[in-house]
Amino acid sequence: MVAGWFTVETDREDFRLLGTRCSACASVFFPRQDALCRNPACVGGELAEVPLSKRGRVWSYTDSRYRPPAPYVSDPAVDWTAYTLVAVELAAEGMVVLGQAAPGLTTADLAVGMEVEVVPGVLNEDEAAGTTWTTWHWRPVAVDTDGARS
Repeated sequence: MVAGWFTVETDREDFRLLGTRCSACASVFFPRQDALCRNPACVGGELAEVPLSKRGRVWSYTDSRYRPPAPYVSDPAVDWTAYTLVAVELAAEGMVVLGQAAPGLTTADLAVGMEVEVVPGVLNEDEAAGTTWTTWHWRPVAVDTDGARS
């Protein structure tokens, strides 16, 4: 989707969102900030790329029931399918990151405070050109019968 916003690996284990951290105030930004620190109280420092936490907690969620305008990519000839948006709090970074829920998840599958993880997803595909645009999705962390998280 946007170069530099996440790792290029599509392996679920290595996939991470990428932000930047200011060396002067330790503020973390996503989407990444490459020019200057956005913290108004900071004198400014060097910005370094940092991988963000892979897991967080649902802060809020909703669904989209209409086709958004450009630059969102969708085929107007195809019926619109609602998707679920999730705002996830990353405690270590002190921020909330918005993204789509993994395909098939609805608002009925989510709850505020639920633990979720970031996974690679597909934003759009052009089969004729052999092009796939990658993005990120949030999915609930599975809990097995022993109570262990996977």
